[in-house]
Order: sequence, then C-alpha cells, then structure tokens
Amino acid sequence: MLIVFAFLLISATSIAFSAYLMFMAHGNAELMVLAGLFLAISLISVVFNFTIGMFYYNSFFYSKYQKKILAASLKGMQSTPSVAVVLLAYNEDPGIIKTNYAELLKMDYPKSKLHFFLSDDSTKTEISEQLKEFCSRNRISYIHRKKNTNFKAGALNNFLKHSKDDLIAIFDYDEYLKDKNFLKDLIPYFGDKSVSFVQTQKRYSKGSLFSDSVDLFDAFFFHFIQPARAINNTAIFAGSCGIIRRSALDRIGGFPNNVIEDTFFSFESDIHNYRGVFTEKIYAIGKPITKFSALVKQQIRYNYGDNQFLSYVVRSKKAKKLPFASKLDYISHGFGLNYLSVMLLLFTVLSIFVVFYIPFVKIPPQDLFNLKMLNYKLELLGLFGFTISLLFPVILTKIYFKSLKKGLMIFLLNFSLVIIRTKAAVYALFNKNIDLWSRSTIMPDKTLTQSIRLTKLELSFSSVLFILGAFAIYKSIIYGGIFLIWYGFMYVSATILFYKYG
Repeated sequence: MLIVFAFLLISATSIAFSAYLMFMAHGNAELMVLAGLFLAISLISVVFNFTIGMFYYNSFFYSKYQKKILAASLKGMQSTPSVAVVLLAYNEDPGIIKTNYAELLKMDYPKSKLHFFLSDDSTKTEISEQLKEFCSRNRISYIHRKKNTNFKAGALNNFLKHSKDDLIAIFDYDEYLKDKNFLKDLIPYFGDKSVSFVQTQKRYSKGSLFSDSVDLFDAFFFHFIQPARAINNTAIFAGSCGIIRRSALDRIGGFPNNVIEDTFFSFESDIHNYRGVFTEKIYAIGKPITKFSALVKQQIRYNYGDNQFLSYVVRSKKAKKLPFASKLDYISHGFGLNYLSVMLLLFTVLSIFVVFYIPFVKIPPQDLFNLKMLNYKLELLGLFGFTISLLFPVILTKIYFKSLKKGLMIFLLNFSLVIIRTKAAVYALFNKNIDLWSRSTIMPDKTLTQSIRLTKLELSFSSVLFILGAFAIYKSIIYGGIFLIWYGFMYVSATILFYKYG
C-alpha cells in the first residue's frame, strides 16, 4: 500500500504545481494556456500513475487467483491433447537454433501426442540448408517461406496450415528451455474450455550491467502488470514461451497481421470471451540484448505496434462491450511507451516555456540556499515531485531487485529512448512505413562517429537545453536553469549508450 500511496502522492504534487503555475500566470491568457497544458500532462500522469499503482497492488493477489483457476481447470481435463511445438527463426545462427531445439525435444510429454516444427523465414540459402538437414535428422517438420510476408504473424499463420494439433507451444529461436515440465505443468489449465492461452514469464540470461538492466526492464511488466491484468482477464500473450489453443485461433481467424500480433491476438481472445492465464514461473531463458542498437530496434517495433494497437482499441466497436477496467488495461498498454517517451518529450519542451514565460521568483545566487525564502518553495515542490516520479523505477528496482545500479541504468534507458520511441509513434500515427525487423541497422562496431550520427536529434536537443539552461541561470532563474541543464545531460545518454554498447 505504501508504494501505491507514493504513486498517488507524486500525482498530487504534479497537480499542485500545475495549480501554482496558474496562480503565477495572474490571468494572462498566454500564460494560462501554458499552465493549462502543463495541467493536462499532469492529469494524464495522474491517470497513468494510478493505473500502475493499482496494477502493483493487485499483482499481490494473483497467486491465489491462479491456484483457483488451476483447481477448476483440472476438473475439466478429460483427455491428453495433442501439442505442436514450433520454433520460429529468421536468418539466425543455426548453432543457437540447434542447441535450443535439442532441449525442446527433451520435453516431458507423451511422444505420440507431441509434434515438432521449425518455421524458418531465412533468406540465406546456407542457413536454410543447415536447418533443413537438422530437422530431417531429428524428425522435425521443416517449414520454409521464401518471403517473410507479414513477418512473425505471417510465419505463424503459414505454420497453421501444417498442423492440426489441439494446442500450439511457441518459442523464439533464442529461447533455451530450462524446465522440461513446461507442457506437463501448463496444459492442465486448458481443462477450462474458456482458456485460450497460457503465458509464462519471459526473461533473458545473465550478461553485462546493460543487458541485465534490459532484462529487469521487462521484469517490471511480468512481475507487476501482467499478474494484475490476468485478474481482469486482460493478460497479454507475449509472443513466445507460451501455449495457445488451436480452436481459439481458428475462431479468431488466426494471428492478426500486425507488428505486435501477440497483443492483438490477446485482445481478440478477450473479445471472443476467452480467458488468458499467466504464470510467473520461468521455463525458458532468452539470449540477452547486449547492444543498445538492438534494444533500439526492439523499442521502435514495440512503440510502432503499441500505437497501432491503441488506435485499434479506441476505434474498435468490439471494445465497447468490455468492462471499463478491461478497456483501461488495454488503453494503458497501448499508451505505456508513449507515456515514457512522447509525454516526457512534450513535458521537456513545455518546461522550457514554463521556465521563461511563467514569472518565477528570481533568486540571487547568495540566497539560493536561504530556507527562509518561502516564495519559491512551490517551485521546488514541483521540480522535486517530477524528479521523484522519474526516479521511482530506481527506487522500485532497489527494493525488489536489490540493485541500485540497474535501477539507474533503467532510468537512463528511458531517457535515451525518448526521441527514438517518439519517432516510431509519429510514423505509426501517419501510417508511414518504417524498417521494423531488419538487423542491418544494428551497429557492428562502437565508434564515436557512428554514435553521433545516429543521435543527431538527441544531441541537437541537448545543446538547446544546455544553452537555455545556462541563460536561465544567468538571468537568476536558478532552479529552472538547473532543471534544463539536468534534462540536457539525460538526453545525451542516447549517444553515450550507442558509443559504449554499440
């Protein structure tokens, strides 16, 4: 409850600061508009923080809910369903695929009910030939497409033509199975005929501070958001490390041909009155993301897809019949990365105008630490509130994952991806094509020249913030100037991460 209270306190601080800005505007129309825009962003922050706070609170009740579901499902299990295990690949290292598939073949389940598939969209002949030979030696059905139309959704829908099994277990090429009881543990949930999918927690193997922080970035979703959503029947199928009921897919019409086909499938599953189940247990570990450029590609794809999803949910007539809590869950999912990027960028730009247009108290340097001066304490309150809201992931990481360093890295990652994600959001808004899957833009080498070239927008924006921050301090707008300079350093983090991690 203390964490939820902290979320609400942060939101209240933001609202209080907005009210202060309106008071300082003294009826000036232009300044009132500026203060109103700040209030609008603050209100969005309130809704988002409240939603996240409730996710956090409800996540603690999920284990009891999950046990109930499993107990009810076991009563409905009358026979042993057939299972198709499919691994998806696209121009990946055949060695990794062979190693990971060898573990999938060891799964504990009746062999007569188990069928293995490899869906390969590789465009390189030498890779395809190696994989085809491997499949032939291990009695794996090999499926190859010459063109990867509709990307992962297209590959999965093509796979459906080759399998008639009751259930489908999906794995990505880089996922190494650690627990051979994957099917044995999860299939009992399908005794409940309303269950369309079961999703396990997805995590990456250990690596550097950077890759481990990226792993924790996802862990927040699987620890706090996914369990709470599952209670509302709005759990998200995360694309792999999960099992799907084939009849549910057929009823929905296969995987939606979208960038984030898994999220769209989850929404359609709910619309068709199915239930999604989530289990926090980790059964497989993915390959860690070691390059910042690889994370950038992932985040571009996620944010582009999330914006498509947000637009779809808002416009969907099907969504109208969903409970309010469910609609809020789906909207918050689509809006999540936008809040961490687009809204943060808008707030930064708005802060520039707030610093120079709202008549803040000008503080002579000698009075900077004079606590008797009460007339600028609300300014401090506003800056403090927003700073704490940004640092909150750091605090949570320290509390739950025992690492301050990783929390600070996550904090920097959010800032470093702001402009990158915003560009993806704009592309999605105007339905403009963007390279979402090619790995050609992942940096082969770490060079300062490349890092600067890839972050020209971030560096330009940072330069503007540094100049304006210095000018504000020169004009004795001390706290506003420090705030802008601090922001400038945060946006430079994109260049630093490209240079350090490639």
